[in-house]
Amino acid sequence: MSTGAEIFQPITVQVADIALARRVRRRWWLALALSGAATVAFVATVVWLLATGVGIWGINIPVNWGLAIVNSIWWAGLATAGTLISALLLLVPGQQWRSALNRFAEAMTVLAVAMAGVFPILHLGRPEAVHWMLPLPSTLGVWPQFRSPLTWDVASLLAYLLVSLAFWYVGMIPDLATLRDRAGGARRRRAYNRLALGWRGSALHWARWRQAYRAAALMAVLAATLHSGGAMLFAAGPSAAWHTTGLPPYLLASGVFSGLAVVLLLTLSLRAAFGLGAVITGRHLDIMGRLLLVAGLAFLYGAATLAFGAWYSGDPRQAQFLVERAVGAHAVTTWAAMALMFVPLQALWWRRARRAPAVLAAVALAVVPGVWLDRYVLVLGGLQRDYLPSRWGEYAPTAAEWALFGGTLGAFAFLFLLFVRFLPLVAMFEIREATA
Repeated sequence: MSTGAEIFQPITVQVADIALARRVRRRWWLALALSGAATVAFVATVVWLLATGVGIWGINIPVNWGLAIVNSIWWAGLATAGTLISALLLLVPGQQWRSALNRFAEAMTVLAVAMAGVFPILHLGRPEAVHWMLPLPSTLGVWPQFRSPLTWDVASLLAYLLVSLAFWYVGMIPDLATLRDRAGGARRRRAYNRLALGWRGSALHWARWRQAYRAAALMAVLAATLHSGGAMLFAAGPSAAWHTTGLPPYLLASGVFSGLAVVLLLTLSLRAAFGLGAVITGRHLDIMGRLLLVAGLAFLYGAATLAFGAWYSGDPRQAQFLVERAVGAHAVTTWAAMALMFVPLQALWWRRARRAPAVLAAVALAVVPGVWLDRYVLVLGGLQRDYLPSRWGEYAPTAAEWALFGGTLGAFAFLFLLFVRFLPLVAMFEIREATA
């Protein structure tokens, strides 16, 4: 009969050796080099933007929100799934399967929120005045302007970033102590000891840790406010296509949908790259496939509700935007988004497809750009047709805007690769508890 140590040892060795290995695989170096080059291009584009101004973008009246806002909303949507799902599953008893996925899903959330916050700052035109949107004391009462939706949008984004970061870091403390105890060099041991906050695994440490971890999980419901603030910003905007109360749940559902797709892609990639088939089993893939299917159906229901509301409202401007999306100027983009999001998704009704990594990867790879295209039409399509036909205009993204978008993708990949290399990508102690 196997002892507890014999069961737990392979899990600890397999996960800890990924972070503690002295020799790194060439594939990791290649991916780091490519993502690093994209990050350098991103920094160079930001410097160019700050030196020249937002005139290098294609924005103009009436489309004063360009690709930057589309990307910000898309990144914020990706950030919804990781921490929110992990926190909810932590609070629901009997969901130990989350322990194989929650760590890198939470890391994805933290990095995605950071990428989402970059674009609004650059879009200001005067990034040095970003503190005007923060709730700081103001003697003259000029800023922050609490009647502006932008202030609340920034507040919700910053609050969700801090909560996600706290939830991710607190949950990692016991595993950081494991890396400290297994690290070979003195520098590494000191570094991991500082990160682990002197964790010794005593009963008092565990009691206080569980209190802090559950408190952070309860605060993760701020994910709903992240999209409510963005929807409020839309509703107060100049486009009649956005004046609907259905936008908050619509953005939340689409964010969870796209976020789950990215988590699934990361799951499949890490599982294949590090041979984690014993940790991330077919049951995990099956559950993730079911969650993705449910989230997709919820998003489809939200899209149908918005379309019905635009038709039933009797507002000719909303009806016009609906026609533009269905058969007008944005028809190709709209139907391409729908096809990418919902046609491959139907394969997940079958259990065999949900357990096939190739099928899951194909579905997730279709969902992520599909949601981005939906965001593109929602933001830019609503702005191109204002209340006055004389103010109507077209928009085309410039190379600088595409470079910024590609740069954030590279920066996200670069930081995630560093996380995989130096921090535990799987919750070792939670897996040991579930196994016990």
